[in-house]
Amino acid sequence: MKHFSTNSRAYGVVLLLSHMIAAAHSMLHPVDFLALQSIRKSLSDLRGSNYFASWDFTSDPCNFAGVYCDGDRVIALNLGDPRAGSPGLTGRVDPAIGKLSALSEFTIVPGRVFGQLPHTLSQLKNLRFLAISRNFISGEIPAGLGQLRALQTLDLSFNQLTGAIPFSIGALPSLSNVILCHNRLAGSVPRFTSRALTRLDLKHNDLSGSLSPAGLPPSLQYLSLSWNRITGPVDRVLYGLNRLSYVDLSSNRFTGCIPGKIFSFPISNLQLQRNEFSGPVQPLEQVRIPTVDLSFNRLSGGISPLLSTVQNLYLNNNRFTGEVPVSFVDRLLSGSIEILYLQHNYLTGIRINPRVEIPLSTSLCLQYNCMVLPVQTPCPLKAGRQKTRPTSQCIPWKG
Repeated sequence: MKHFSTNSRAYGVVLLLSHMIAAAHSMLHPVDFLALQSIRKSLSDLRGSNYFASWDFTSDPCNFAGVYCDGDRVIALNLGDPRAGSPGLTGRVDPAIGKLSALSEFTIVPGRVFGQLPHTLSQLKNLRFLAISRNFISGEIPAGLGQLRALQTLDLSFNQLTGAIPFSIGALPSLSNVILCHNRLAGSVPRFTSRALTRLDLKHNDLSGSLSPAGLPPSLQYLSLSWNRITGPVDRVLYGLNRLSYVDLSSNRFTGCIPGKIFSFPISNLQLQRNEFSGPVQPLEQVRIPTVDLSFNRLSGGISPLLSTVQNLYLNNNRFTGEVPVSFVDRLLSGSIEILYLQHNYLTGIRINPRVEIPLSTSLCLQYNCMVLPVQTPCPLKAGRQKTRPTSQCIPWKG
């Protein structure tokens, strides 16, 4: 027994010395040290990834790949190799992440990290940047993220998140980027009050309900809500968003008129297709937006000459009537218009000489209207084969 106890004491001394050596190598706060150990145990490299090779806890964790320290605390944690195309990580996000109280940035590169986001993320009061994109994160977005008053960027895109977007997130005062696209989020779009918000990307979800008239701040520059089930009018919602440089509201169930003011926004691509917008389209001035897509709606009335300056114009599958304005013909023949899709409407004519040659760079489709086609033009296959609309639908036309 005496020999055994001597060996036990010797082993204890060796163990103590090893801890002292590790402590000498690392000035990291013990809480952060233990948190990193827990995080490491819950994640592993996918085949071909070598990210965790440097995570040797007998050395200073502040020298680990993706770990950045200030003094004895971890301030940034970027998990996985950030190089494009690298394999990434698998496993779960350990709740110990909440122990890294000084953390201001937390990212996980694309990979196969699964499970729910730990509710302990709400303890990271200094967190400014949270990006866990292109993984397999499931469950709901923790409502506790609404306690992160310093949060500026929230990117949880391309995951399998369900449930509603917590309204508490919309109230965060410093948010500038919210990217939650390509998930399975449901419920309504919360009101966003941050005067710093410039990017809101919620496309490809299952969001519904209508947008609050004061739900989006005037600071917004990028807005994508496409491929949802959002309803109601947008005229009051969009009215004050004068800084928008990109807007995509396509493939929803928006109703009412398209506000004329939106055609004056400094945007390069206006995508309002596949909704239930109705009434006439009346821009306030000559439209300078290169691409405008209003197809597959319930728009009616004449086509405004103010749209003739658009390079790529999609007005197909609506209820437009009357003749195509002469200004469109002039720009078609000069090659200024690249795409003009007018098929599947109730248009009665276009004053174009049948013998004139339309530039090869131009795609014009007039198929299935209330006119005899003056020129034969190649139309997209999905336009169908019927050249003109049946006379019974045209005289008199009733919407």
